[in-house]
Amino acid sequence: MGADEQGRIARALAIGVLAEVELGTRVVVRAHHGDGASDALGDLVARTPDTVTIDTRRGRVEVALTDVVAAKRVPPPPPRRPR
Repeated sequence: MGADEQGRIARALAIGVLAEVELGTRVVVRAHHGDGASDALGDLVARTPDTVTIDTRRGRVEVALTDVVAAKRVPPPPPRRPR
């Protein structure tokens, strides 16, 4: 199995995760961005046939499904430490 096929499998699995998880689930999504890739970590807040929207600490990020490389559910963030 070559790298191209592994990439296609990973992408198909990622698209499946994003289609199946409930809105409000915490996810991380890696997507092509320019010459590299970027990650969006946060709650899945919207889904259309072409995009997903992730509510990150820096604001909402809309990711085109055609750009998705990988995605998975992640556990909730750890509680904030008291100062």
